[in-house]
Amino acid sequence: MLPGRLAELPPGSFVKLASLLDPVKPGATPVSFSVGDPRGQVPAFVTETLARHAHEFGEYPAIHGTADWRDAAAAWVRRRFALPDAMIDPERNILPLSGTREGLFLAPFIVTPDSKAGSRPVILIPNPFYQCYAAAVLAAGAEPVFVPARAETNFLPDFASLSASVLERTVAAYICSPSNPEGACAGEPYWRTLFALAERFDFTVFADECYADIYFDKQPLSALTARFSQTGSIDRLLTFHSLSKRSCLPGLRSGIVAGDAKLIAKFRGLRNVAGPQMPMPILAASAAAWRDETNVAANRAMFAERFRLAHRLLGNRAGFRLPEGGFFLWLDVGNGEAAALRLWQSAGIRVLPGAYMGRETEPGKVQSNPGFRFIRVALVHDLSTIEATLGRMGEILSSEAHA
Repeated sequence: MLPGRLAELPPGSFVKLASLLDPVKPGATPVSFSVGDPRGQVPAFVTETLARHAHEFGEYPAIHGTADWRDAAAAWVRRRFALPDAMIDPERNILPLSGTREGLFLAPFIVTPDSKAGSRPVILIPNPFYQCYAAAVLAAGAEPVFVPARAETNFLPDFASLSASVLERTVAAYICSPSNPEGACAGEPYWRTLFALAERFDFTVFADECYADIYFDKQPLSALTARFSQTGSIDRLLTFHSLSKRSCLPGLRSGIVAGDAKLIAKFRGLRNVAGPQMPMPILAASAAAWRDETNVAANRAMFAERFRLAHRLLGNRAGFRLPEGGFFLWLDVGNGEAAALRLWQSAGIRVLPGAYMGRETEPGKVQSNPGFRFIRVALVHDLSTIEATLGRMGEILSSEAHA
């Protein structure tokens, strides 16, 4: 059954992008702003820690990590999200992940029964969305329901707008905050509404918060903080965090899942048979990274400088808006696919059409895709590359708008 379910997935975003652009000659030396690959400098303490612990590659790691990793990760979660010590027990409320994607993919397997309310279980997904969510839902045997995230809902999915018949079948809901691609952050009223739905309809919240430490005006409100402040508990919740974004260490493949102790116990059981252990030198380097805030502040300042530059170059055109967090521009260009092709043909600039991250809400009507009007631009290059590229991008998009 599994291959048939995964056949429901359309081609991935970057497969579609390659089909669109690769047959076309670029108008200049290509530069990619399509991939969210943070390119900060690897902190020296990370490479030094890896070297000191290199001999431990000769040992099998435990599925729940080392005591040092658990202590460091739990302390970071408590410190970062203002939680009491008892709420994040290193032995009961947290696990390492070999990259946050691993956790986001495995999560549906621990909550999806054969049926709910007499039908195939449902898992809710923002639209646009990270492709891993949909693949996970289908692999676990659930039905994905894509919930539009548009400007009128602050670029967050309005789960409360769904019918009771859908919500009664729901076993989980993915929510990304700050969101990819839009950079929107959920506030206290949003979290309150979502958790009220989870209580009423008996489902789990999967909070993808891997961009939580990349923000501008104010620190995003975490699902953990909101849930605890509202109820004094963190039940019905799993949150996912990443050193890929926090410390610009995507190659370390290191993340955290934290939350409800009952769900973490199920997660540990699944990982124990799936076997995605994190090597012990990676655990040691990760523990050091979770304890350090200096590199995180430097990365946040680096991205803030890039967005100030983007604001100066694009602030009055291309539907520019500053995100609340993350490192993407989500530009309203009228037709994202046409704009991406134009940028490639004219200047070799590679960006991702927003529609490639979304689904049509009305089959056959491409403009019903919430990402149709947009392009996603990843600000992961140095300032000089960003300045040259966005300046040219603004010229091309402005000329297209007035053509």
